[in-house]
Amino acid sequence: MRIIDKTPFQDANGNINIIARIQGTLKYGMNWYPELEAQKKVIPQLDRHLDKGYVLIRNFTLPNSEIVIPLVLIASGSISVILVSPVKGHFEAKGTEWNTLINNGVPVPARRNLIDLISKLTRAFQKYLERQRIQLPVPVESVLIASDPGAQIESLRPIVRVVRSDAIKQFANAVMQMPPKLRTDTIYALGDRIVTPKTPEELEAEVPIQADQSVSRAQAIFNASETAGEFNPSEFGFEFKEEEGATPSATRETSPARPRPNAVSPAKKRGRLTNAQVFLLVGMALVECCVLAAGVVILFLFNQ
Repeated sequence: MRIIDKTPFQDANGNINIIARIQGTLKYGMNWYPELEAQKKVIPQLDRHLDKGYVLIRNFTLPNSEIVIPLVLIASGSISVILVSPVKGHFEAKGTEWNTLINNGVPVPARRNLIDLISKLTRAFQKYLERQRIQLPVPVESVLIASDPGAQIESLRPIVRVVRSDAIKQFANAVMQMPPKLRTDTIYALGDRIVTPKTPEELEAEVPIQADQSVSRAQAIFNASETAGEFNPSEFGFEFKEEEGATPSATRETSPARPRPNAVSPAKKRGRLTNAQVFLLVGMALVECCVLAAGVVILFLFNQ
């Protein structure tokens, strides 16, 4: 499986130091780094089962936005937008709801609705493909993968595919068994095309990537736009932000509202940290400093 890694704040070796970790947390939130670590558990499993002819795009930031698509798996018969979460505990995935089960199975809306989040990420990715004139003859599926075996999930017809840690192999097998509609060379070209957005001028002169000639154009999910323009997150038709403790009625799609004077943008709101988050970041920095200091002392004593 070919992996295209676009993870921000990591070095050439794929490592994220303490300074970059703090910067990423300040920009993307407290869940950013734990989810990166969860991805590292799931990607090798997918790579083990999906050999040649598959492309996995990791942490691709949509142009002109701060929206990061965690994982995009491109196969011959499907494209999956995947969110990997390290959550633990008992959960219920029901329709658009993501609930925590407490007190002998009583469902309570979780503070972070993972189903709503991956649904929005998928819609943002689809909009990006449309604006980039990338035609797909295969469906785009939303997938939520729990990387920790301690996550027990009851699925009751959720709007996304929910995969537990012990079912990753079955998910890979299902991907391989999808009727093929894309050739291997087309899959590789599509992966490169997704991570290399075109300007409006380039789009006008470019022939859109599409399926094999044997596939009817009527099967394409996205047709080329009549006019090409820059990708604009406000065109989604909903406000992209993570809802905590929101009910389904509070997270449904709404029409874009006019910006109010002196309104604070969602990106700026995400950049603000609570006192608890600041203390946690300071604590992380202190722990790292203690570890480094202990390492220096051990090396000094060893060389005596």
